[in-house]
Amino acid sequence: MKQKTDTLFYRNFFSIYVILVLQNVVTLSVNLADNMMLGAYSETALSGVAAVNQIQFIYQQLLMALGDGLVIFCSQYWGQRRTEPMKKIAAGAMWAGLGIAVILFTLVSIFPYQTLGIFTTEKSIIEEGVRYLAIIRFTYFFFAVTQILLATMRSVELVNIAFQLSIITFFINCGINYVLIYGHFGAPEMGAAGAAVGTLAARAIELLVLLFYIRKKETNLRLRLSDYFHPDKLLCRDYFKLTAPMLLVQGLWGVNTALQTVILGHMTAAAIAANSVASTIFLMVKSMAVGAASTASVIIGKTIGTGDIDLVKHYAKLMQRLFLIIGVVSGLVLFVIRVPLLRIYDLTPATKDMANTFLIILSIVIVGMSYQMPTNNGIIRGGGNAMFVVKMDLISIWGIVIPLSFIMAFVVKASPAVVVCCLNADQIFKCVPAFLESHYGNWIRKLTR
Repeated sequence: MKQKTDTLFYRNFFSIYVILVLQNVVTLSVNLADNMMLGAYSETALSGVAAVNQIQFIYQQLLMALGDGLVIFCSQYWGQRRTEPMKKIAAGAMWAGLGIAVILFTLVSIFPYQTLGIFTTEKSIIEEGVRYLAIIRFTYFFFAVTQILLATMRSVELVNIAFQLSIITFFINCGINYVLIYGHFGAPEMGAAGAAVGTLAARAIELLVLLFYIRKKETNLRLRLSDYFHPDKLLCRDYFKLTAPMLLVQGLWGVNTALQTVILGHMTAAAIAANSVASTIFLMVKSMAVGAASTASVIIGKTIGTGDIDLVKHYAKLMQRLFLIIGVVSGLVLFVIRVPLLRIYDLTPATKDMANTFLIILSIVIVGMSYQMPTNNGIIRGGGNAMFVVKMDLISIWGIVIPLSFIMAFVVKASPAVVVCCLNADQIFKCVPAFLESHYGNWIRKLTR
């Protein structure tokens, strides 16, 4: 009986996991293609877009927190096959996402130069970044709606549509970028602004296709526009009570990542471009860990919803073994692909060497990340204990990593490689509390009413 249960678990895990990883890889391939095209066009344009993308990354982290909170709640309701509360929670998440989009759009519209000045002091980089930001800010609204809708689909185990959308986005974005960055086929040569137009077009089409799918083909929830005008105050209060700390930590994690650009960008001229290239390649491989965390959250939440707590604990142990295997594979993949991928970039030798050093460091970091991230964000947070992860991240990132990195960069005057080690050290030492809490802690919470 146990063997049959394990077989069903593995089948369910990998049916969700493989699609989520592929979706992440294709989505990030758009960023990689942007980087390659812009890197070949101008290193200044690449650095300007990289600075803007730090803002985008913080925004994505906030939307991810809203989506993850939605999945944690709704997957438990899905385990009970109660769809009405799910719709009301989804409505609250959607309005929160749109609210964040409005705030960010307003800020970058009023203070574009000041915003980019946080990340670099190079005037030419800021000018390129402002040109890109003037267009890319309009994607914030499309992106918010799409991400909340996809999180809603994920909570009922519908993940294929996200992968299909990522394929569509990839080809539209890359095609328009190729034409507008360089000015092919008689189009104007727009550089960084051309990349922004490609992203905007892709985001708009992506949302239209998703809305068509939900209207015509989705049958688990049968969402309609009217559902988003009737949020439930009690359910939304439950949702935001869980999600508010996650928003804080995900937002601070986005700021932490942006601070890497701030720190490295104020060290050497080559560091910001090298970090952009290394981060983009790293994020693609990191998709394996992100996919594992998302899959774990859905499975754990759904199983808690059924009320079988012993099965929840059993699944948690099975998944942690998988996370370790995923970590070793991820590290080997990143180490092997770094050389051929770096050859594609048209960068100065100093920038390329620095990016190579960063990637060697990150190929070790990703082994720890692939265990601690899915365990913390997938199992523990997915089980309803978000506060454990919040406290751990606040202490590790803001109590240890950021102060240590600033000291090494600006007091000790250490090399960029040493600073990158400091900036990613938490991915290794967070493995210990993740293991202890998942095996001996009280992390299982029933959230449904």
